Amino acid sequence: MKILGGILTVVGLITSIIFGIQAINDSESFNFLGLDIAVSSANWTPLIISLAVLIIGLVMVRKK
Repeated sequence: MKILGGILTVVGLITSIIFGIQAINDSESFNFLGLDIAVSSANWTPLIISLAVLIIGLVMVRKK
């Protein structure tokens, strides 16, 4: 159980970083009347799923 939890933790961490960078790069901003307005066109679903996998892996590692 701990080995599977460790694998899920590592996979979740790596994919969270990758999808997080993609989401940041997909965001755009523009100036309107002196204000910087951010518009996000990123797909947040893969990031949310990878964070869930990370949390599940951490719970599995900590569980006795």
